[in-house]
Amino acid sequence: MQPASGQSGASAKPSQMLRYVARQPILSLDEKVYGYELLFRDGVDNYFRNPDAEAASRSTLDTSLLMGIDVLCDGRHAFINCTRDVLLKDYITLLSPKQATVEILETVPVDDLVFAACKRLKEAGYVIALDDFAVNDPREALTSVADIIKVDVRATSAEDCAAMVKRYAPKRCRMLAEKVETQEEFLAAKKAGFIYFQGYFFRRPELMQAREIPANRVNYLRLLQALSRPELEPRELEDAIKGEASLCYRLLRYLNSAAFGFRTEIKSIRHALAILGEREVRRWLRLVATLSAAQNKPSDLVLAALVRARFCELLAPQVKHGESDLFLVGLLSLMDAILELPMGVVLEGISVDGETKTVLLGQGGLLSPAYQLMLAQEAGDWQGVTNANSQLHLPESFVADCHWKAMQWAREVTGGVSSSQ
Repeated sequence: MQPASGQSGASAKPSQMLRYVARQPILSLDEKVYGYELLFRDGVDNYFRNPDAEAASRSTLDTSLLMGIDVLCDGRHAFINCTRDVLLKDYITLLSPKQATVEILETVPVDDLVFAACKRLKEAGYVIALDDFAVNDPREALTSVADIIKVDVRATSAEDCAAMVKRYAPKRCRMLAEKVETQEEFLAAKKAGFIYFQGYFFRRPELMQAREIPANRVNYLRLLQALSRPELEPRELEDAIKGEASLCYRLLRYLNSAAFGFRTEIKSIRHALAILGEREVRRWLRLVATLSAAQNKPSDLVLAALVRARFCELLAPQVKHGESDLFLVGLLSLMDAILELPMGVVLEGISVDGETKTVLLGQGGLLSPAYQLMLAQEAGDWQGVTNANSQLHLPESFVADCHWKAMQWAREVTGGVSSSQ
């Protein structure tokens, strides 16, 4: 994940392989960064073309999970814009209350369901912020659970700003002045009693970008179908996730986020699903699958990653690999190229066992013989294949058969045909 470069002249169409999100700092009275509001962007022009607030809210949440909220916000609070649907479906709970502030948009109608959702989030430890709060705001009922009230100081008179601070600050609501664009507005907001500040006077939104992993529409549709059933079939979910590189990476990234208060070594996709539990699996997969079902078919790079993953998995019964999942080893071996990030950076964002990290960083170890066989087989380095086979005591016919089956499986998975292998 990195700041996005600007483009001169006519703006280029944003790549379908990149994800963008902008962040704008929220400052405290001493002008130190308290947190960042995350804003969805669909290109390097640093603005959002689609007027659909629902799509923006979900995409910002999904991109936050992909990039890593701790990286996006430098360990500070992330203000996430929430629509009614995001609130009612508890999507925001994919992020830890230690990380995320629930920013309720002015377009959210307050009814019993919305109030109950906000109360649940409040009890779970989330900070609740009301965006663009105004005089006679229809979200008045939510001030009883709100921690932060954001007021547009450019759209609100000085008298009304002062009146709102006087009314809500005693309720232990922290007042935030947004759209602060001049020093005069900043000083006036401080004088009125605001304690947080946001606006162009401090910094314009900074555009961040990360490379998206190509998604396979068929696998996402399969997942949505599986998730619609009353009871989840763990093996079916495991197989579907194994067939989609982006899901594997997102799952590992998610488990390594601050949403979980531990740093555990993930042994396999099955282990990861067991850690999440059925409720979390359903919510997480629905979000990712819904957002990604319409994307293009995987690139050759992702196809190669799937071939590597399946090849290593087929070798596993015949080679020493400890507790490491060779499927993950093969899949992650190309993740640096898919994400256009150094392997060290990729591995910082996920939890895998030590042997897997060692071999992926080119440092040898227990998994090195199988890893070198994978590379030699893929490259057609037949002398290398022979040497690796000799070291692992594997028949050449067995290795060749494994590679053929791996290629067949990867093509079937990406082409929408169920594999019986």
